[in-house]
Parts: sequence; C-alpha cells; structure tokens
Amino acid sequence: QVRGLCGTYNWKQQDEFTTPAGDVETGVTAFANTYRASSHCPALSPFPLESCDAFSGRRELAEATCTILHGATFQ
Repeated sequence: QVRGLCGTYNWKQQDEFTTPAGDVETGVTAFANTYRASSHCPALSPFPLESCDAFSGRRELAEATCTILHGATFQ
C-alpha cells in the first residue's frame, strides 16, 4: 500500500514510478515533477544540470580527471 518517491516495495520494478494519480511514468524527471508540492516550485528539466555551473570550484579537478579518462590508458 506504499507508493511515491520511495517506491512501492512490492518487488515489481515496472510500477516504481507510480504517480499520485495512479499513472506509471517511464522517466525519472516526469515522475519527480508529479510530486511537486506547488505549481510555484520550478519543474525539473529533462536535461542534466551543467555540473560545472553547479560546482564551479571543482572544474579544474574535473578537467584533470577527464584528461586521464581520455588518455592512452583508456583507449
């Protein structure tokens, strides 16, 4: 008898994204948007956040790490 953002706890993955209206969403973003507390809350975008904008202080570390991943070791 449980549903919502924490799932249904019935071991059936196909109904984990059951909305308050009883529909089953296929995507995380659409599912999460059905649980907005108010229409004044901004809807989630279907596109991922730009991590460098959110964590600008970590940009240098991210670029160094990507250099390793794009290097000869991982070719």
